[in-house]
Amino acid sequence: MSHSQNHSFSQIAEVIESHQTFLLLSHVRPDGDAIGSQLALGHALETMGKTVHYRNEDGLPDNLAFLPHSEQIQKPDGEVLDVEVVIALDCATKPRLGDNANKAGSKAKTWINIDHHISNPRYGDLNYIDAESPATGQILYEFLKSQDYPISPVTRDNIYVAVSTDTGSFQYGSTTAATYTMAAELVNLGLNVGQINRQTYDSHPFRRVKLMRELLNTLELSCDDRVADWQQLWSVAEELSLKPEDNEGLIDLIRAIQGVEVAVLFEELEDSSVRVSMRSKSAGIDVCEIASLFGGGGHSKAAGIRMAGPIAQAREKVLAEIKRVLN
Repeated sequence: MSHSQNHSFSQIAEVIESHQTFLLLSHVRPDGDAIGSQLALGHALETMGKTVHYRNEDGLPDNLAFLPHSEQIQKPDGEVLDVEVVIALDCATKPRLGDNANKAGSKAKTWINIDHHISNPRYGDLNYIDAESPATGQILYEFLKSQDYPISPVTRDNIYVAVSTDTGSFQYGSTTAATYTMAAELVNLGLNVGQINRQTYDSHPFRRVKLMRELLNTLELSCDDRVADWQQLWSVAEELSLKPEDNEGLIDLIRAIQGVEVAVLFEELEDSSVRVSMRSKSAGIDVCEIASLFGGGGHSKAAGIRMAGPIAQAREKVLAEIKRVLN
């Protein structure tokens, strides 16, 4: 299963061209890069006459329902789909696709794994992992262009949102010249920048702002103000009827504090387990390494953990580890 290096774009294209039925998957609690990548590649395959199924363990988040073709994303309901090829997108490990999603693809004879997480163990039969790429959407753009595959308006808009959301609107250090060139080319293909950015960033539900107010009340600075963390309690999630995607990106608010090098969100889930999101602003602090100590992973500047509660103990353990690295 495991390959130490990437397959080529042409090897992946060969599999695509010689098969007819595809299942596209992405990680649980999907973000813009996950869903955008599925829809972008899927529509290109459909345009080529292929049959495409789109599944995500958690379904389509409300905040991405504006994406063209997004009504195609379904939750797997325990069925096994009759497909030849599974393509896993933006997903660092196979279990992170979710149990039902894995089951849906269990009959496929070929798995393709396309991703940009450095911690990806290459669980596909064909793997293309580029940890230098800022988003899976950008890898797909390069793939589609390399093969002269169609970039429909659906594919165009989805690639843009995938890359925009994973680069913090083209602001993170992972953004490359190729990223900006891609964005320019997508605009040349008719992308409406103002409209799509409004839909992506300027149409949040009011409950998200109420959540921000709650989170700010829990904000603490530690380690000589180099670490900022806040906590989202399950009681707050219930009270405000929050959806999983409502806190997406809010951590950027505390990451942006002058002098803060690591920002952390501790989110209590219904079963009292804790979801931890970490962001690093310092070249010397690799939050993926810290996350891996607790069974998590991600990128050097952005990583996550799922760990046992209670939240106070989880917080103590993670902050102690961050402090150790800082010192």
